[in-house]
Amino acid sequence: MIPLSIPLRQALGKLLLPLMIVLACLMIALGQADRPLAEHARMRVSDVLAPAYRLTRVPGVRARAILAELSTMGRMAQENARLRADNAEMRRWYQVAVTLANENEQLKASLHWIPDAVPTFVSGLAVRDAGGLYARAILLMVGGHNGAAIGDVAFDGNGLVGRVTEVGERSARVLLITDSSSRIPVQLASSHAEAIMAGDNTDHPRVIFYPQDNRPIEGERVLTGDRIDHVPAGLPIGTIHYPRPGQPVVQPLADLSRLGVVRLFDYGLSSVGSPQAPGRVARPPLPQPGLPPLLGRG
Repeated sequence: MIPLSIPLRQALGKLLLPLMIVLACLMIALGQADRPLAEHARMRVSDVLAPAYRLTRVPGVRARAILAELSTMGRMAQENARLRADNAEMRRWYQVAVTLANENEQLKASLHWIPDAVPTFVSGLAVRDAGGLYARAILLMVGGHNGAAIGDVAFDGNGLVGRVTEVGERSARVLLITDSSSRIPVQLASSHAEAIMAGDNTDHPRVIFYPQDNRPIEGERVLTGDRIDHVPAGLPIGTIHYPRPGQPVVQPLADLSRLGVVRLFDYGLSSVGSPQAPGRVARPPLPQPGLPPLLGRG
């Protein structure tokens, strides 16, 4: 390397900027004069510098990946902490449930409790009932040969759908709880009041005949009452809602607009009759006119 004197270095430093300007002007003029040549040269330069461009991107890509991994680790740490808290809470409730279950078994054993019979059920696919007598009804693709019977209770995966009103060999008609012909005694879980749920061909049946001094509460659960034939009390129906003041309606738990598979439950209550009162005896037949009493025949 040839050493340069200080004055020569200063002169070259002063000439560098004008030379670069002249070179830039020559390149612009050359590009305007011969565009294909300029584009070819530009692409050759880009091809030569492409590896360098990729190398300059590597630190940024790695930095973003590291930041994303750190962020993911932070979220995972928070999620793990939340899961540990949920797991501890579930363990606590599990112990409470086990304790209550043992206590319940002991109380049942002390009272000689007779458990309720497990209901039988059949499942069927629901289709719209376009030609029936009711405005809100469905047909199920199960019938009498599958075990369906009039009075069976229809449920989807969430709550009460309706009751079976007609049964054929291969189909059953279910009257929905929203039909205007539907009247179901219900009980309210929070206010402990009894009422009637009356369908009106809308999506939300009305609640009527409830005590005026014990009005339904917004959001409380609506359950089946104990005055329905063949249906046990306490089955879930929906929740109370007030679209307007003083007009409570029921928001059904079942999605009645998109019913798929519906189950028909037979709770076996149709054969349960009332016992005879103690001391009741059969009344003797009345003597017919003109005939002596039975004891006087002789």
